[in-house]
Amino acid sequence: MKLDILAIGVHPDDIEISAAGTIMKHIDAGYKVGLLDLTQGELGTRGSAAIRVEEAQAAAVKMGVQFRHILKMADGFFENNREHQLQIVQILRTYQPEIILCNALNDRHPDHGRSSKLVSDACFLSGLIKVESEFEGNKQEAWRPKAVYHYMQDRYIKPDFLVDITGYLESKESVLRCYRSQFYNENSGEPSTYISTPEFFNSIRHRAAEFGRQIGVQYAEAYNVERLFGVKNLFDLI
Repeated sequence: MKLDILAIGVHPDDIEISAAGTIMKHIDAGYKVGLLDLTQGELGTRGSAAIRVEEAQAAAVKMGVQFRHILKMADGFFENNREHQLQIVQILRTYQPEIILCNALNDRHPDHGRSSKLVSDACFLSGLIKVESEFEGNKQEAWRPKAVYHYMQDRYIKPDFLVDITGYLESKESVLRCYRSQFYNENSGEPSTYISTPEFFNSIRHRAAEFGRQIGVQYAEAYNVERLFGVKNLFDLI
């Protein structure tokens, strides 16, 4: 299956919090999108690995993506090393995405920045013909995505560009509610966390509104780039 976009997050719900609006908008435009979680989020204060996986698959169905894979790297302790790079290389070469969306360049949670670098390195290595990988016993050909974009997470980083998600914020919030163990649930007896308060959803809406205001739309999601990109003429920027 050839993908247009592969969205990668280190924890289930990273992608949804930061890029669900962008993803659903592109799916509605006819693009094929897949999701990849590096870990099961097993170190999260609330829930468990099994619950997170179940919630992640429900969110994937609601978004309408082609698939969702979870690599089961060690939450909190994975490394940017050859073993983990090659796991991602295998996925990249199997699905050949044109665009990668991945974790923030740096963030409050140390896994986010580390995942960001791991994915970037894997994207580069995936394009080298002397880096070998196999899938189902077959040698894979080199493939490098055309662009890697980092979605914004907890910490504010000045965006390099914004994506208009007007009309998709309510759908994004509906997707996030698939993570019943992680976000506000008045019937939960688990410890309260940073993201489990009612105010967290408000912060998502307020941030999307602020980004939208900057480009003259209702809501937007923010991204950073690793390298400058060009346009054919100035009117592509309007």
